[in-house]
Amino acid sequence: MPAASIASPMSPKVSAGLLPYRRRGGVLEVMLIHMGGPFWARKDAGAWSIAKGEYEQPERSRDAARREFSEETGLAAPGADAVDLGAFRQSSGKLIEAWAVEADFDVSRIVSNTFELEWPKGSGRLRAFPEADQADWFDLPSAREKIVRGQLPVLDALLAQVEAAGPGGHDR
Repeated sequence: MPAASIASPMSPKVSAGLLPYRRRGGVLEVMLIHMGGPFWARKDAGAWSIAKGEYEQPERSRDAARREFSEETGLAAPGADAVDLGAFRQSSGKLIEAWAVEADFDVSRIVSNTFELEWPKGSGRLRAFPEADQADWFDLPSAREKIVRGQLPVLDALLAQVEAAGPGGHDR
């Protein structure tokens, strides 16, 4: 399914996400965010994600991916052209339309937007939590351990795209 497609009212929700990547000493690295909130607080493996979020028409998938990246990291989305990695169905039925962009960021000081949640559950008190509480760069083997299972195919698609582009980073 092309990333420009939008879900109809009867189809699953659609999110768009941006996956920055870089090469360090010949090693491909990706930037992931650690999901915020109490459910993810003490988890590491399987608790990281690409920066992503839902969108609706008339917003375009690539624009939504850039917006969500900025909202979840506090960083300006890269100006470089993003490459469409495709759409990936999650176990929940949601589709994630992923975009990759070669970029480099200092992830030590991300500032995420927040969401409200009743916490502790049943307390009647709403608390604000960051959507992402940290970001980091990972080589692909490490990223495969950190990322939520449903997003593993996004990493595979990035690797295929980078390999197809060749060592110079340009399409053959």
